[in-house]
Amino acid sequence: QVQLVESGGGLVQAGGSLRLSCATSGSIFSMNTMGWYRQAPGKQRELVARITSGRSTNYADSVKGRFTISRDNAKNTVYLQMNSLKPEDTAVYYCYARNSIGYDYWGQGTQVTVSS
Repeated sequence: QVQLVESGGGLVQAGGSLRLSCATSGSIFSMNTMGWYRQAPGKQRELVARITSGRSTNYADSVKGRFTISRDNAKNTVYLQMNSLKPEDTAVYYCYARNSIGYDYWGQGTQVTVSS
């Protein structure tokens, strides 16, 4: 059973930066896709960024140019570098991993709060 543990969330002022980490209990080498979703109060969960095993990336339009996703297979960790944060980035951020048969694993979430 693969477990995902997020860290790095917190409170930051607008314009600041945070780096989220998602550490897995197993190897991520076999995971086709890993990424980050977020959910703000009263809103649906939305995809923020994802990265494939071939390191192709996709980003939500709202974070392009500000967020960068990366993966370190040797450390079984995925990162989300978030720069130029805005109050509208405030949400709980969830890490996910999709294996070769399409099964998704989820982390417990980490809170990101951006003050204006």
